[in-house]
Amino acid sequence: MALSLLAASRQRRGQVMTAAAGSAGSTAAPLLLSAVLALGSAYVLDDSDGLGREFDGIGAVSGGGATSRLLVNYPEPYRSEILDYLFKPNFGASLHILKVEIGGDGQTTDGTEPSHMHYALDENYFRGYEWWLMKEAKKRNPDIILMGLPWSFPGWLGKGFSWPYVNIQLTAYYVVSWIVGAKHYHDLDIDYIGVIFDFVLQIWNERTFDIGYIKALRKMLDSHGLQRVKIIASDNLWEPISSSMLMDPELLQVVDVIGAHYPGTHTLQNAKMTKKKLWSSEDFSTFNNDVGAGCWARILNQNYVNGCMTSTIAWNLVASYYEELPYGRSGLMTAQEPWSGHYVVESPIWASAHTTQFTQPGWYYLKTVGHLEKGGSYVALTDGLGNLTIIIETMSHKHSRCIRPLVPYYNVSQQLATFVLKGSLSAIPELQVWYSKLGKPSEKSLFKQLDSLWLLDSNGTFTLKLQEDELFTLTTLTTGCKGSCPLPPKSQPFPPSYKDNFNIDYPFFSEAPNFADQTGVFEYYMNSDDPGAHRFTLRQVLNQRPITWAADADNTISIIGDYQWTNVTISCDVYIETPEKGGVYIAGRVNKGGIWIRSASGVFFWIFANGLYRVTGDLAGWIIYSSGYVEVTAKKWYTLTLTIEGHSCSGKLNGKSLWENIHVIFPQNGWAAIGTHSFQFAQFDNFHVEAIR
Repeated sequence: MALSLLAASRQRRGQVMTAAAGSAGSTAAPLLLSAVLALGSAYVLDDSDGLGREFDGIGAVSGGGATSRLLVNYPEPYRSEILDYLFKPNFGASLHILKVEIGGDGQTTDGTEPSHMHYALDENYFRGYEWWLMKEAKKRNPDIILMGLPWSFPGWLGKGFSWPYVNIQLTAYYVVSWIVGAKHYHDLDIDYIGVIFDFVLQIWNERTFDIGYIKALRKMLDSHGLQRVKIIASDNLWEPISSSMLMDPELLQVVDVIGAHYPGTHTLQNAKMTKKKLWSSEDFSTFNNDVGAGCWARILNQNYVNGCMTSTIAWNLVASYYEELPYGRSGLMTAQEPWSGHYVVESPIWASAHTTQFTQPGWYYLKTVGHLEKGGSYVALTDGLGNLTIIIETMSHKHSRCIRPLVPYYNVSQQLATFVLKGSLSAIPELQVWYSKLGKPSEKSLFKQLDSLWLLDSNGTFTLKLQEDELFTLTTLTTGCKGSCPLPPKSQPFPPSYKDNFNIDYPFFSEAPNFADQTGVFEYYMNSDDPGAHRFTLRQVLNQRPITWAADADNTISIIGDYQWTNVTISCDVYIETPEKGGVYIAGRVNKGGIWIRSASGVFFWIFANGLYRVTGDLAGWIIYSSGYVEVTAKKWYTLTLTIEGHSCSGKLNGKSLWENIHVIFPQNGWAAIGTHSFQFAQFDNFHVEAIR
């Protein structure tokens, strides 16, 4: 291997002698000169004393929740381009791992994702979009690692309690059925399964795991021939799972990976004592500007340097949800306008590429990794076959703060750093150089290839001049590439005139385009006994509150449109299925969603099966503007129309005025929405919005 590297290096050097002399550009020249001049603090990279931990890959999460909701609605070729930037090897982020939410029908940050088992006797392995996303990832990278984790669970698993471990065998079966369904219906092999979900109640509030469930899950996996599927626990904190494993030999045996969320680049001694793989199984969740890229670049290195974590997984994969929902634009890239086709390849994509394009799961870290004397860090990895990749970051505190946890202040300053290759690495003749600079727009550079470093005459020694907020990759691999596509269409607001009659005979996805379910699940539905105008509808399909991860509302709701809409007319045909207690609504100016959906305000126009109508200023129904009775019953179609202009609103039932001139002060703008009273079946058809921002 070393001889082939040497021969290839000499051939390339002969082809680019001019560049090697330093004439290729002012940025590259100091690097090339420094291959001869060994200056500055010295850092030895040596494999003589063996290697460090095995590298398990870099990935991202789709879900937790509904973070890829709008992606599926993108027209081609833009949808495929987005997927290429995420998954295609040697093109963009080139991710090694895709972690998806096992939909559980509950609100899990930015929306709900449907379960494959809404009810005990119900199994459907085509709901949602995570199956499609995993297949698209596999299409681009057959070696990508697939993971699944439930955040919420359908209510029937709780047997009347809001807790999924009432019957651990039943819950284990539910999760294993998802894994089996992935293979049977989609030919997808799930590699890792998470065994616990964390909870949110206004603030992050993680609940404990169930040891009995973890053991039962392992047995259930084995009984289904899924010995290859590994368990990661507890997708929460380092403790108490680490101590529990040290005290329980059986638990220690069945858990393959200890996964922590937002560890701040540090781990605990008990976790290390288990001798298990340590992962940051959810991290980042930071606005995806250059500060977010700095956060991501820093933790990709320092999660291993400080915490021995061999995998880091970003929440989230792509910001493909309405930006005004919680944690807007916290994906590696942004794709939140399927109606226009516009998307943005954000800088975290290229921060990822510095590691992902030049490593693979199964490589090993060197033992000789660490911090730079004047701030920053470096790691080095090898495939054991002569290839070496070095990643160096000098992210400043100001430009690399993650959303959590709080990062103590530190300083980064200009420095000369000398690296010395020893052991088998000393025979490496050449290193390719990739460079990024974050911070000032005038100095910004993303994933730029510089001239190679030639090491034939320097005894494996080279010196870099490092400034703050820089990212270097030096590697023997020559396959790196900054992929590009034609510019996507320009950004456009949501169409002010929008209609959907849901008339799709065989929908590819279970959810209607652009609707974002915030409580409940709304799916395409075919009325087999209605050959008329309402044969194809959108139906709210939950009749029981799920075992929630967040503070789901008491009433179901699906939002759509432009958050800046002020003056709107919304109309929709509605069908109440539940006698007496059933109810439905349409709404405008809805101002909250995601984990804050319980406190959403707006203008809500309700009708109920008992003949009551109501106009409220919030989803919970505490603020009542008007109410009365009208001839309404279940099992019959009605058309609701809501008009909001300035501070006045009015409503119609079947085209006739029912109430008018209600004064509305707050909120001044927001989404349109449909929904039901409580968790009950209801149908919607011929949705139509006319809006002015």
